Amino acid sequence: MKVPGQTGQTRPNNRPEKKGDKGGSKQGDKKRRSPLGSPLLWVAPIILIALLVWALVSGLGGYHSIDTSEGLAILRDQAGTVKSVTVIDGNQRVELELTESYTTVPSEPGETGKPVGKKVQFNYTEAQSVQVDELVQAAAPSGGFNSVVPTASWWSSMLQLMLPMALFLGVMWWLVGRMSGGRGGAMGFGRSKAKVGQKEMPDVTFDDVAGEDEAVEELEEIREFLSEPEKFQAVGAKIPKGVLLYGPPGTGKTLLARAVAGEAGVPFFSMSGSEFVEMFVGVGASRVRDLFEQAKENAPAIIFVDEIDAVGRHRGSGMGGGHDEREQTLNQLLVEMDGFDANTNVILIAATNRPDVLDPALLRPGRFDRQVSVEAPDMAGRSAILRVHAKGKPMTRDVDLDLVAKRTPGFTGADLANVLNEAALLTARSNAQLIDNRALDEAIDRVIAGPQKRTRVMNDHEKAVTAYHEAGHALCAAAGAYSDPVTKVTILPRGKALGYTMVMPSDDKYSTTRNELLDQLVYAMGGRAAEELVFRDPTTGASNDIEKATGTARKMVTDFGMTRTVGAVKLGTTENETVLGLSATSRDFSEDVAATVDAEVRALMDAAHREAWEILTRNHAVLEDLASQLLEKETLLEKDLERIFAPVIKQPERPLWRADDTLVVEEAVAASDFPAAAKAFSRNGEGGDEDAEGSAGAEGAAGAESEVAEGSGDFEVAESAADGLDSGSGTEQDSESQGSGGEDAVDAGDDQDSSASEGPEGSDGAGGSDDSDGPDDSENEKGAEGSESSEDADGPEGAESSGS
Repeated sequence: MKVPGQTGQTRPNNRPEKKGDKGGSKQGDKKRRSPLGSPLLWVAPIILIALLVWALVSGLGGYHSIDTSEGLAILRDQAGTVKSVTVIDGNQRVELELTESYTTVPSEPGETGKPVGKKVQFNYTEAQSVQVDELVQAAAPSGGFNSVVPTASWWSSMLQLMLPMALFLGVMWWLVGRMSGGRGGAMGFGRSKAKVGQKEMPDVTFDDVAGEDEAVEELEEIREFLSEPEKFQAVGAKIPKGVLLYGPPGTGKTLLARAVAGEAGVPFFSMSGSEFVEMFVGVGASRVRDLFEQAKENAPAIIFVDEIDAVGRHRGSGMGGGHDEREQTLNQLLVEMDGFDANTNVILIAATNRPDVLDPALLRPGRFDRQVSVEAPDMAGRSAILRVHAKGKPMTRDVDLDLVAKRTPGFTGADLANVLNEAALLTARSNAQLIDNRALDEAIDRVIAGPQKRTRVMNDHEKAVTAYHEAGHALCAAAGAYSDPVTKVTILPRGKALGYTMVMPSDDKYSTTRNELLDQLVYAMGGRAAEELVFRDPTTGASNDIEKATGTARKMVTDFGMTRTVGAVKLGTTENETVLGLSATSRDFSEDVAATVDAEVRALMDAAHREAWEILTRNHAVLEDLASQLLEKETLLEKDLERIFAPVIKQPERPLWRADDTLVVEEAVAASDFPAAAKAFSRNGEGGDEDAEGSAGAEGAAGAESEVAEGSGDFEVAESAADGLDSGSGTEQDSESQGSGGEDAVDAGDDQDSSASEGPEGSDGAGGSDDSDGPDDSENEKGAEGSESSEDADGPEGAESSGS
């Protein structure tokens, strides 16, 4: 295989042309003639309009219209010039033929009249009929006068009859042509809307796919079968009839399907699951049949159905019975997949984000024989993806894409492409020529937390509270024995956040230990503890911290079995499919057990709050230094944080934990009896020593607490901020509430606060997940946003962050 990221070229299709082969090129090149292009449709209306205009103009007889007053004056004062008069009844019109040319009366003084000829006409009202009749008789025209009752002319009658009929027939002709002219027509609703291309096959190959090596290996076999079927048939092997690609959005499922077709050089039929369903019952089933017929005619071929969960959901899971349109479509799809002949050389590839909602009949062997997980890439995969998307984007020499990959754990391929695109946009906006590290850092922050709120101006007190809040998060994370490194702290408002702390693992992690979860609870409560310690008046900014930490603590009790009182028991049943298609958790335990769970959650939260308080009191000088630096610089990166955290007194490692108190230490096997695990246990000492360290640490913390508990005099920045306030704490609380109340959802940081981290195979936290039975039951968390959230995460452990 070539190095990922190189652009490959489409392999030519060497398949011999079959007799009677209805190639996709013929179908694609055969253009339906539009009825609007027919000359008759344009010429006929033009002729009819011309005839209508001619009939109307000829009906005037060459008479020029004048005012009624002028016409009556001619009959009254110039009777000698009147040669003949024709009174047209019904139209209330009088036509005069004069012996000499008539000149109109000027409308304004000083103007001259306009000669209009010897033939004039004027209209009159029904009330003037008697006056007109008297004037006509008194004028006694030399040619006499005549009264005419108008009748419709032949042309007028024909036009009145033909014009509406012609318009109706033209519209009907156009509609019929649209309905029956092609696959997209209304009368072709039963035909598949699949896009077919024979000569223009996908030009994507496996060289264009990066970060998904395992998925590519699984699909290599499909490509070999389509290009060399004899190799497998010789040993009696049967290729999978269907391949299901599942994983979070943006991981490259569609790209993989196109790469298979591009590698094999076969036609690629693509269709979305929602395109099978229309307003007519039975349309979906008809389209399924037509899609498979097209594929068989162009075999070997690949059918790709994107978002198959739109049509393949579990039958009977929602409204509608056996005659539900979606179920009929699914039934037809099941029949077509079962009806494949062994030598049709047609493979169905489908993609979904929700494999847990698919009907079991669709997933059984014989239909989707192979299921390929397409997850968020690891660090090496992210680095390869970044190199693919970095092509055509000029960068400075100091840009390190490996470092960008390290800073973006949990990001999918689409997220990484978005990061580089945002960096390019920021570079162009600043009129620079090369993308630098500053643009990449800003792009990552924008993808994680949203754009910076430059117009959100905080007062001095709010800024100080935010600084100490974030300093509390960062200090507790830095002092924890099992926490990941703190890589960034900022008090710049971004998105809904007033600030956030980014805690990022050094390597990809797929499970989380109990001690790591406890440390996450501690630094989640660090912001609240810092507010209490320094200002003695906590704000609403910690609301999301508390929410996320409580969710983690509850999962530790009900899902992960990490408390002695409840034990290793899964409490609560998750139902993935309800009437509304949503997941729901039902309680399958008693009220007494529920009370015990609440008590255990409260105990974990209280212990985390106490430990956060101990860390901050013991390291109050570092807390003050960190808050001062944040107020001065607003953003601190890893190098600055390492210098500030150098004097931090680290928390002692916790004693070894056992779920059952009856397990006596003497009866347990020592960790040293497992040489292969010696390195994993290298940082865990003997239980007795750690107990001693723990008690010593507690005493030290108590002593440190007594030093700063009497007042906040050690926090100069906090004092100066408080001195600068106007009278009354009500104003303080209102303004903080407004700022952090916007963060109830909270800051990108807080949204990304600590909770259960990812477990194996997309499990939630260290041990498992509510939806751990599904391969893709979790939301893909990215970067700091993917901080160990209580939402299910899959893929590498995301960075953790906390916001004010």
